[in-house]
Amino acid sequence: MPTVSTERLQSMTDLLGELVSHPSRAGVDDCAPVLDAISGWLRRHGIPHEWVRDPAGRPLGLAGGIEGGRPGPAYLLDATADTAPFGDPGAWRHPPDRPTIEAGWLYGRGSADSKAGIAVFCHVLAELLPGRRRLAGGVNFVFDVEEHTGTFAGIRAYMAKRLERRPAGVMIGYPGNDRLVVGARGFLRAQLVVRGIGAHSGSSSRRGINAIDRARVLLDRLAAAPLPPPDGAFPLPPRITATGIRGGGSYSLVPDRCELELDIRLTPAFNDGAARALLQSAVARLDGDGAPATGIRWQPGWPAYRLEDGSPLAAALSEAARDAFGRTVPQGVAGPSCIANYLHTLGIPATAGLGVTYRNVHAADECVLLETLEPAFLSYRQALLRLLR
Repeated sequence: MPTVSTERLQSMTDLLGELVSHPSRAGVDDCAPVLDAISGWLRRHGIPHEWVRDPAGRPLGLAGGIEGGRPGPAYLLDATADTAPFGDPGAWRHPPDRPTIEAGWLYGRGSADSKAGIAVFCHVLAELLPGRRRLAGGVNFVFDVEEHTGTFAGIRAYMAKRLERRPAGVMIGYPGNDRLVVGARGFLRAQLVVRGIGAHSGSSSRRGINAIDRARVLLDRLAAAPLPPPDGAFPLPPRITATGIRGGGSYSLVPDRCELELDIRLTPAFNDGAARALLQSAVARLDGDGAPATGIRWQPGWPAYRLEDGSPLAAALSEAARDAFGRTVPQGVAGPSCIANYLHTLGIPATAGLGVTYRNVHAADECVLLETLEPAFLSYRQALLRLLR
């Protein structure tokens, strides 16, 4: 591994601790305080930036950039400033909004996802700023919110204003260094109303049609449906998961309505169209039993994506990560979708999941290994220098 800068590591640790001390739970907290903290750090280090806001003036993030002295591509650093909820605060060893260091790990909600990424990216920008005239191109950044709500409002607002100059690639500061994420499954969601015919549950002459039983039959058929297998290019299979079921409520009533929620994970071989066709076919088969028709309400998601082999973006980051971490960091495909799936729909290549070592993302005792801040920093700095030579 390269020599660690103790001064820089301490500075990244201090910034990370400050960000964790400002709760920014999506849909719960006002995210202005954590964005103010980031803005203050950028301002003190002379890094130009502005606020990203929605039409009503509500803050959605911070954005800025460094222009090189020669023409060339622009790359974007992106990390989310909002976080998952705390869950049960009593399940934490340390208060989730009080950054606590123990045995080299910093505890707190958002420490891994993705305030460590912001701390790393801020220091990359500060390092590149003095020598910017030697760069052929530029480095832009956005630290957005509304990622954990699933709306991606921050990155959407940022991209909407910059489509005239799309970035050549995006590096997303999610945690983890067991692999560099170059692809991810997509998703599609559906809400179903499975109907039946109500009756008295004790009747011997009029039995009705049980909507819960019909929903169970549908779920069994979906579980048995043949799905495309994974392959070498995309080694994860598609998946259909029932994530919600509600029906009935009275012991004496045969239920005439049952609501289902389905999460469908997509792959290149099982895309949005294939998923819709499979579910619609299963519903049509179910509705052949004479009961009232089943309703489907679609909740659109994102397609699966994978960077092309030989992607300059992924190659530069892989090489830099190998040197910084002192080992090979393989490229891989992730199960959950992320902002990279959205960027793929715009034709913008993106990497994710190269960052600090972490534990317990979205769970109690979320924490990061502080000594891995430095190799994460070196990975991004060197990758950008290679891309902007």
